[in-house]
Formats: sequence, C-alpha cells, structure tokens
Amino acid sequence: MKKVIYILFFFFLFSCSSESQKDKELLQGIISRIENGLQSNVRIQYGDSIHIKKFNIEERMKELNIPGVSIAVLYKGKIQWAKGYGLANVSQNRKVTTETLFQAGSISKPIAGTRILQLFENGIIDLDTNVNNYLQRWEVTENEFTVKEKVTPRRLLNHSASLAVRGFPGYSVNDTVPDVLGVLKGEGNTGPIYVYDEPGKKVGYSGGGYTVLQLMIEDVEQGDFAKIMQEKILNPMGMHSSTFENPLPEKYHSKAASAYYSDGSEVAGKWHTYPEMAAAGLWSTPSELLLWAKQMQETFQTQKDGFLKAKTMGEMTVDYGNNQGLGPYVVEHIFGHGGSTEGFVSDLRIWKDHPISVAIMVNSSKGNSIIQELFLSIAEEYNLPGIYSRLRKYKALSKDQLSEYTGTYEFSKDSRAVITLKDNGLKFTGGPASSPIDLLPEADSTFFSKETGLYFNFTREKDVISKMNIANYYKATKLK
Repeated sequence: MKKVIYILFFFFLFSCSSESQKDKELLQGIISRIENGLQSNVRIQYGDSIHIKKFNIEERMKELNIPGVSIAVLYKGKIQWAKGYGLANVSQNRKVTTETLFQAGSISKPIAGTRILQLFENGIIDLDTNVNNYLQRWEVTENEFTVKEKVTPRRLLNHSASLAVRGFPGYSVNDTVPDVLGVLKGEGNTGPIYVYDEPGKKVGYSGGGYTVLQLMIEDVEQGDFAKIMQEKILNPMGMHSSTFENPLPEKYHSKAASAYYSDGSEVAGKWHTYPEMAAAGLWSTPSELLLWAKQMQETFQTQKDGFLKAKTMGEMTVDYGNNQGLGPYVVEHIFGHGGSTEGFVSDLRIWKDHPISVAIMVNSSKGNSIIQELFLSIAEEYNLPGIYSRLRKYKALSKDQLSEYTGTYEFSKDSRAVITLKDNGLKFTGGPASSPIDLLPEADSTFFSKETGLYFNFTREKDVISKMNIANYYKATKLK
C-alpha cells in the first residue's frame, strides 16, 4: 500500500513539474515573440504595398542609442513577467534589472491623485470646493477669471482649473532647488502659478495644478508630501522600493538608473531633481507601478470597493474632456498615463475590458519610439485593442521637386533648421529637433518623419516655398 502511495505521489510530482516546465516554455515563447516583434510605429505605403518593419529589442535599442529598458506585464491580477534590458548606468556597466528605479515623470500625477480621492472619500475635503479653503501657506490669487468659477480639487485633478505652467524641466546637480512654495511663487526655473482663464471652461494640461495639490495634501495633513504618500499610498500597495522623495536619497542611488539624452550622453549629475513631486517626482519600477494599476483595474472591472471605492473609481475614469480623467487619461479601451523627465520616458497602460496592464520605463529621451514599438508588439501578442500605428503614404518626387524645399528655416532668432536632400526625401537638422530627422513626401508640400510619422507642412507664396509648419505647432520662415 505504501509503495502504491509512493508511486502515485511520484507521478503527481512529475505531473506538476512537467506542467510547470510547459508553462515556463509557453511564457518564454510569449516573451521571445514580443522581443523579436517590435513593430515600426510608422507604416509606410509604397504604391499598393504597406511596409511593416519588425525589430529585435536589443538591436533596436542599439540603433536608437537607448541604454536601458524595463518592462512588466500584469495578467489576471499577477505579474506574469518582468524583465530588464541593457544598462542602468553605462560608465559603470551596471545592468537594468526588474528592481532598477526609473523616474516615472507624469505617472506621478494619477498616483498622487489617489491620495486626493482618499481624502475625499474620508470626508476631509470636497472635490468641488474652492481649493483656497484647504491651503494655509499660499493661495491661488483671485482675479477676473475666478469671479464666477473657482479652482477646485476636481478641476486640478482633471486639468480644467486653467492654471499656468504645463510642465517642469527639473533641476540639475548644481542648481538651487526651491521648495514647493518657491515653485508656486515662480522662484525656480518656471513662472508663478496663476489662473489664466475661467476655471472649468476647458481642459488644459497643467503640472502647476498638481503642484497646488501637493501643497494642499501637506497643509491638510500637516506633514511632508513624500512621507504622506509613502505611508498612505506606496507602502499599503506594496510599492516599498518606490519613493516621491526629491532629491533622491543616497540609499536609493545604487538601484537608480542614470538618465541619457538622445545622443547617448549622460544627464549631468545622473538625473534631475523635481521638487514638483506630485507632478513629476516619483521614482519606481514597472512592476511596482503595476501594483497601483492592479488596484485600480480590479475596482474598475469588478465594480467592488477596493483601495478606492467603486463609485470614486468611476469618477476617476470619466472623460472630462480631451481624454482627461481625475488623474489618468481615459480613452476607449485604456486608461493610464505617460511620463517624461530629463533623460527618462515611461508609460503605464491599463486595459478596461481585458485582464492586462503594462508598464515600460526607459532611461533615454528617445524612449517614446521604442515604447510605442513595444506596445504594438505586446498588443499583437495578447490581441489587445487600442494600440495603433500611423499609416503614411509615400509619393515619389523628383530631385528637382525635392530641391525646392531645401534651405535654412528660422523658427526664432535663436533657432534655425537646415533641410538638405537625402535619398528619396529630405533631411531636417536643427530647430526644435534634438537629432536629424529623415523626411519622406506624402503629397505636394506635405512630408512626414520616417521614424515618428510627424507631419511637416510647407507653404508656397508666388510658387516659392516660404514657410514650414511642424505638426501645427512649430512654425518657421524660409530664409532667402
């Protein structure tokens, strides 16, 4: 009898081991296909055929001069896989691991906003009351725009408060770093925070608004913002390695990635400091960002109270205009947030109707390119909606036609760009671009970036090219 039991136990162990090995092989297949299936964000149509280029992640990192990438995938409530690629610090030859810390940039906003929503749930604040009722050391200056409508916590969360200062450049190693009051007063490297239009009129992205929320949390709770966030949000979620502390304390330095520019040079001092912690100050890993995503996604999908109440979660994920919720952006299939600081780019996407969330962090200012290519590969592997590439149609122009667009273009007195011929298109160098951009023609007077799909539109005056407009944002005049 004992022998029979032993044999059955042996076969049970063998079966479990075999099943475990099979699961590992299946998962490795998923990871391998993603690693080798990075897809170009720009799909170029030549005649009737569409060119879809695929990359290997390590080859693509080398091509883009990106030192390090970290990825984590949450599937059915668990981290299915996480992996680091490349180097956290080039000069030290220190590799990226799943524990390497990156600056999360504006992903800080929805996580900081979670504390605001907790204060609302606990009856400590009202989302629709004048924020000045909660501020003690500084207040939003009343002006002609605030006569009828006020700046409220809700409007600060969804960027409809009409507050100045969109984003922050951070402070380099030798800069004097102001405190949060100094930032709000404009004593740092950005202007003061003020109301420039009627609150509630429209959504206009404002890191300044989240800096007001940072001060509000400190004033309401009578404490330090980073410590409050650690105690009330990060630690309860298991994000023990993450921190809002700026400057980054010495104890984290051995795990922190260094930041790099698009040319591969390291940011002075390894990274910038962000006293605007609620707007851009979080240090984290993809796996720990997904611990926050897990809580939000679970409540959203089950409609059961969790870290936040289901009703609150519903308000967080309403589109208040311009795809903006109370913290995260909200689109048809996904909610989440991206982030960029000096030399870092990150992205966190949470699917509404699929049991998956993904976080990617990169220590290069060119991170956006590889992040989108990775998401296209991940979306194909997991059959996910909401991730799209850009289709551009190539139209052949003669060398003489292309030559019309060559020359020097002036954006301002201090900013010029030069356009030259390159292969069957143009090469754009200078201006707002940190590195040269290869352009292909799509139509007469319309070109696009081969890498990003960004449009470059040209204007003729008396049949001569006179002006250029990049993505309806950057405008330049052609010099004679």
